[in-house]
Amino acid sequence: MGTRTSESGFTLVELMMASMITLVVMGVAFSTFRDALALNEAVVQIGDSSQNLRAGTNQLVRDLLQAGRNIPTGGIGIPSGPNATAIKRPGPPESGYFFKNDDEDSTTLTAITTGAGLGPTISGRATDIVTILMDDPYLDELKLYPSNAADEGDDRAILAADGLSFDVGTQKMSWIIGDKANAIAPIAKGDIIYFANSSGTTLQVVTAVNGSKVLFEPNKDLFNLNQPNAGAGSITEILPDPCGTIKTCLAGTKIRRVMMYTYYVHEETAGIPRLMRKMNHAEAQALAGVIEDLDLSHDLVDGTQNPTNIKDLPHAATVDGVNVTYSANQIRKVNVHVGVRSEVISVRANDYLRNHLSTVISLRNLAYVDRYDTAEEEEDH
Repeated sequence: MGTRTSESGFTLVELMMASMITLVVMGVAFSTFRDALALNEAVVQIGDSSQNLRAGTNQLVRDLLQAGRNIPTGGIGIPSGPNATAIKRPGPPESGYFFKNDDEDSTTLTAITTGAGLGPTISGRATDIVTILMDDPYLDELKLYPSNAADEGDDRAILAADGLSFDVGTQKMSWIIGDKANAIAPIAKGDIIYFANSSGTTLQVVTAVNGSKVLFEPNKDLFNLNQPNAGAGSITEILPDPCGTIKTCLAGTKIRRVMMYTYYVHEETAGIPRLMRKMNHAEAQALAGVIEDLDLSHDLVDGTQNPTNIKDLPHAATVDGVNVTYSANQIRKVNVHVGVRSEVISVRANDYLRNHLSTVISLRNLAYVDRYDTAEEEEDH
């Protein structure tokens, strides 16, 4: 008797049920895989935006912490008054901004120069710019002597009679050659030099270095700070006339190199707005992208009201019925808000992913005082 085999298989209903279960399982698997990809994309984009946020904000915070280092509380004198012309301020390309020097209240360059709304509009929001001034901590300070000094033969730093150049004397190594081992960059065209003595302060911009001589030729610097004929704040104004002996001429005159940093947002041709850091008038350095928001406000000290969150200085207000004008010299804190977005649109959110950071920086070099300590505030002012 032969073996009987069954030729029966899956019924149509069983096949349909098996196919349906397979499709459900595959659908769940594909959906999970898609969600995992979207989640991974979001994590990567959030990570990138957070890194951009940290990179840009950290440098800005570090520079704000150093704002005003070895700079007089009232700022440094700049050319103003009769015969003075506008001084160009670094900023976004084609901005054409100037430092204010056209009235009797605008005779100095302060450690912080505000710029509310002066940056480009990104995603419908106006952005701010800020300019920060500090000294170079690595390059030694020089004491200057006049060119007609009787005993100038000891190779000291000698200032020309017109104040438009000086010979570095024995400081050639650091000032002219530089010292990479000690992070000392040599003096170069475009550097800003701060002059100070009992007659006042001023700024000059290096236009050339010729051997051991540093030149400040008028009308040849990008700032237009070299204005010897300006009525006030010029190199001419702090040089005694006539220039006498070492003991009376240029008594106590010292010079230092100062650094100026300007922060702003720049939207490049590709449409990617980036946070830029510009030193003096040199080419700007991109710190982070994609930046959508740079918002700055300032807390001030006046000994009574101590106003907060002031966007721009000078700031006019009425205090107890009296008209008051606050200046940038009264800034004690800077409130910083930076916003970034992802470089590409998130598939999951169908929009850019955004990240924001807000922080407060106390300006340690600007005679910071506790706003609640009235006695200290009055003493400070």
